[in-house]
Amino acid sequence: MSGLPAPAPVPARFSRGWWSGHLPLPTVRAAWLAAGLVPVVWFAPVALPFWLAPVMVLAGVAVDAGLAPAPWSIGAERDLPAVIALDGHARLTWRLHNPRARRVQVQLADDLAPSLRAGRRRTTLVLPPGGTVRDTVDLAPTRRGTFEPERVTVRVHGPLGLGGRQAERHLAGRIEVHPSFRSRAAAELRVRRQRVLDEGIRAIRARGAGGQFEALRDYIEGDDVRRVDWAATARAGRTVVRTHRAERNQQVLVLLDTGRLSAGLVAGVPRLDHAMDAVLALATIAGRSGDRTGLLAFGAEVRATVPPRGDQGQLRRLSRAMHALQPELMESDYHGAFRSALAQFPRQATLVLFTELGEEAVQQQLLPALPLLLRRHAIVVAAIRDPELQRLADHEAVSAGDAYRAAAAVRVSEGRREAAALLRALGVRVVDAVPGELAGLVGDAYLELKSLGR
Repeated sequence: MSGLPAPAPVPARFSRGWWSGHLPLPTVRAAWLAAGLVPVVWFAPVALPFWLAPVMVLAGVAVDAGLAPAPWSIGAERDLPAVIALDGHARLTWRLHNPRARRVQVQLADDLAPSLRAGRRRTTLVLPPGGTVRDTVDLAPTRRGTFEPERVTVRVHGPLGLGGRQAERHLAGRIEVHPSFRSRAAAELRVRRQRVLDEGIRAIRARGAGGQFEALRDYIEGDDVRRVDWAATARAGRTVVRTHRAERNQQVLVLLDTGRLSAGLVAGVPRLDHAMDAVLALATIAGRSGDRTGLLAFGAEVRATVPPRGDQGQLRRLSRAMHALQPELMESDYHGAFRSALAQFPRQATLVLFTELGEEAVQQQLLPALPLLLRRHAIVVAAIRDPELQRLADHEAVSAGDAYRAAAAVRVSEGRREAAALLRALGVRVVDAVPGELAGLVGDAYLELKSLGR
């Protein structure tokens, strides 16, 4: 994700109305000067008019501002990072150039969104004659999406520091804040474990129904009885099974639900963001296992698609497709999403649906739509379980409010279990896990299906 090249710095253009850059602006130094002149005028031995002090200061501000260089004569550039992960940091650089033969004090204020969490949005720099000065600030974004800061304000001070002129500069930029990949370590752990299996260090090798025949071995409890080689069993006098090398270049299609239920906060983070982290983990595991991962994000309609690929750039493509997706406060159209998935990606695949196990949503919307997929595909349904439910259910009730909350938590948990049981009865694998565990358990479900040749 960090491999995208940074865009070239864009020089600024001015917004020049009749007033832009011409009206004199007082500085803090001018205010201090005015405050100091007031007692001088008041206690002067000769009676002076009370308005003399402010008039003198304003005259100084006007003269000093007139001596200040025009704001549009100062060269301004901004270097923005192209991509930042939601839990990452990046650096923004301002560059100001002074074409004049004397030094100039310049203030710059940038139009940065608050959620980019810039260390500061303003800087004051002293530019040497004909010189360029840089300043940097760290960004630590707190929200996904695309941000396009469009302008900066440049203020140039006069040689006395009493007055200056400023103008707004058009300085277009673009930053993409991508989903955080908190489960990277869990994904890498499963990749290493799968590599151990593939290298034959462990006794049980990955088996695939459609894969290449590998070897015969003794039956182990839990093996599929359809793998028993009856001729070899008769010869050996013990149960023997055939093992196959798991097929590569299979297809994993992620169906990401962005409907209203994905907006709920779990551990302070929207369910959708937890799902995106698990999507990136699954794509990492599948890609390193030789399979291809694609994406279809949907709510009331299909919102984003990424064709299945297995190269190193797929993780970046998935992250970019998801980064601007926000939960929409509408019911999800499972029928429409599933029909679109079948039309765009007809090849047999493992389908991983990230959604919510709301009892009503599962029974009334998801279950009627599942037969579209069950004919050809292995299906995994993954959902985020709020750990707060268990805490409320186990909490000792000391008031009527505590009892009601505990009863509600128990009811919601039972509804989730019933919804999961209905899905499992149809042959769907269900992963219902708390944050921090979802990505790893989804990866385990995928590897198990792969080992069984599903």
